[in-house]
Amino acid sequence: MKLKIPILGLVAFSAIIGFTSCKKNNDTPKENSTEVIAHSDDQALFSSELDAANQDADAVLSAFTVLYNSRNQEHPVYICDAEVDFDSQSDPQTITVTYNGENCRGNRSRSGVVIVAFPKNTKWSDEGAAASVTFQNFKVTRLSDNKSITINGTQTYTNVSGGLLKDLASKESIIHSVSSNGLSVVFDNGAARTWQVAKKHTYTYNNGAVLAVSGMHTEGNETNVVEWGTNRLGLSFTTSTVEPVIVRQDCNFRVTGGTVKHAVAGITATATFGLNAQGEPVSCPEGNYYFKLVYTGPNGNSISFVYPY
Repeated sequence: MKLKIPILGLVAFSAIIGFTSCKKNNDTPKENSTEVIAHSDDQALFSSELDAANQDADAVLSAFTVLYNSRNQEHPVYICDAEVDFDSQSDPQTITVTYNGENCRGNRSRSGVVIVAFPKNTKWSDEGAAASVTFQNFKVTRLSDNKSITINGTQTYTNVSGGLLKDLASKESIIHSVSSNGLSVVFDNGAARTWQVAKKHTYTYNNGAVLAVSGMHTEGNETNVVEWGTNRLGLSFTTSTVEPVIVRQDCNFRVTGGTVKHAVAGITATATFGLNAQGEPVSCPEGNYYFKLVYTGPNGNSISFVYPY
């Protein structure tokens, strides 16, 4: 069976988080709820585009490894809105991905440069292989509302388990990690902030690729944190996975389960995925999945809703 890397699943997952977080209702707790709503949408855009850039990095690293092993020096790789340049002579070796601003996916445009660097003679397929991924004015604009973010800084992308995703069907699992002590994020209102990242992607095979996304950091009382820092309003935040978020190839790369939590200014917003209209777990329905969204205010008052996605 041909295996597809679930890039679209990752982006869809993060877009869902943003959509759920922006749902409003007259019964939603009022205390500072705008802060967590605004942050949730920013986090969704940041997380989805960071994951998409990491998938591009994985694609070029995998192509480099395969072609290096075959001693082919042309290194053909295709990213629909970018040009890719390989430098195998330098140490560290570098792969430069230059985004051209084209709208090839129909939902966003990307510009700027991402440089992937790794020590000479390192193969991405090796256990523990690590690459630095440096963002240089990497700007993403969401075309539905022209909202944009610009990312600068460096993260570490590690192939914890070893192996390539194209060979997932023959592996027990493939695990990647993403970490950064500080990525600069500039929002479309000009606010500049620093966000930190610590997430794990665990790929398994079960009638197709299965991806589990989870946090790796502890911040205060919050565990399994994927991102933390200061949001555009100057408020400290954490975003964590209560349960790993699952994306399945055999369900058309849909989010089939998991729970995420945003905590901002004493407000929490928790979304649980993979449910039916009654709020019960369900396996790959023909129609909509539903998520249960719970807002909890600083006084402990809360209210929940069930929405389709």
